[in-house]
Amino acid sequence: MSDLCGQPATQLRRAIATGDVSPVELLESCIARIEELNPTVNAIVATCFERARSEASAAERAVRSGENIPPLHGLPVAIKDLVATEGMPTTYGSPLYADNVPNRDAGLVKRLRDAGAIVVGKTNTPEFGAGTNTSNRVYGATRNPHALERTCGGSSGGAAAALACDMVPLAHGSDTGGSLRNPATWCGVVGFRPTPGLVPHEARNVNYSHFAVQGPMARTVPDIALMLMGLAGNDPNDPLSGPVSTSAFENLADADLSNLRVATSEDLGLAPVDDEIRDVFRARIGSVSGAFAACEQRNPELAGAREIFWALRSVTFLANHGERYREHGQNLAPNVVANVEAALAMTPQDMAEAEHGWARLYRAFQDFFKDIDLLIVPGNATSAFRVEDGIPKVVGGRKMENYMDASILRSALTLTGHPIVALPMGIDALGMPFGVQIVGPRRGDAFLLSAAAALEKYIATLPDLVPPRLNLEDLKS
Repeated sequence: MSDLCGQPATQLRRAIATGDVSPVELLESCIARIEELNPTVNAIVATCFERARSEASAAERAVRSGENIPPLHGLPVAIKDLVATEGMPTTYGSPLYADNVPNRDAGLVKRLRDAGAIVVGKTNTPEFGAGTNTSNRVYGATRNPHALERTCGGSSGGAAAALACDMVPLAHGSDTGGSLRNPATWCGVVGFRPTPGLVPHEARNVNYSHFAVQGPMARTVPDIALMLMGLAGNDPNDPLSGPVSTSAFENLADADLSNLRVATSEDLGLAPVDDEIRDVFRARIGSVSGAFAACEQRNPELAGAREIFWALRSVTFLANHGERYREHGQNLAPNVVANVEAALAMTPQDMAEAEHGWARLYRAFQDFFKDIDLLIVPGNATSAFRVEDGIPKVVGGRKMENYMDASILRSALTLTGHPIVALPMGIDALGMPFGVQIVGPRRGDAFLLSAAAALEKYIATLPDLVPPRLNLEDLKS
């Protein structure tokens, strides 16, 4: 029974539909894995096992009675602790909300439940999702299951660690400057930053900023597409959302890699990247480049992305946390305070220049994509750092001036609004999971996933590129 939790979600869903796998047995397998490994890794920070058991029993009865079942029927899922869940703690990783228990689900949680998913728990996050190290004063640090002394990344670090440990087959994450892509890369799982609005979020406080998105995390690309069957939708309270068909995700077919024109970049022309990461990236691209119709090194025009992102991110933090800063500033995490105070120090001219620069950068990126299908870059600029050391102060020989500077390789891509997959691709120089970001064309979510699924299969034929598997026995407390 315990092995069920490690099977792909797509395989489990088919087996549930045919009656070969019981939703009850699957849930108990996940619960057993959580109870075995979570004390060591600290990925799941709140649970609702009894409600989940009741829902799994109902899901099993529905299959037996021959009812039409929804796309995620009986699949356990974990929700990041930045999103409201009915009857379960939602702390945002902040002591200010340590006792917060919402009385209703956020829209995306409701959509997942309506699609048949069974919520089993909440995953850890840094306070208000600000940081690439998943640690907070409510629940402590989440450890990377591949090396417990190292970070799992952030801010969707609990989700990535839970997936790597096979605690759940599907997990929700969110992404502004790489919060979904960063931990997926360091934990050896798959993360998807969709086109803004594809997964609506009614709690958006800056209406037309496409910075923050909600997205799926899983262990395979087809599982990502499956989860989108429950996450994608149209919510009038999110102005970026609109009518959407999920049929392309339901019937995802692998793209023909031999027809694809690919650009690669080690650093986007501006991001600090450690030499060891550059070396591994070159080797990995060398291994897969022959699968494509064309594969050439080329940097997009992203000049000013660092300053533009920091300014606009800070304005977003002021919109989200300004009142909280005024009332509880001394009790907020330093990263949150740093962004709010940076916004307060800006002039209207600073903000106007950032908006203007963003528009220029966006248009230049559309030109860049006119004659390519995909852009591939490293998933992270460094290897996973030691938890005790904190975010690197120097990357690629360059001193970091703020806590986001080590993330420019990801945050610059946020500005483009394009969908991005974080895909595992072997190990780095430390023997830790290594991965890449694959950027697709504007609003090309289904196309990008079909290409990533094909590349994932190709990688599986190359022994040096297969992601490392955990020795789960070493993680038992």
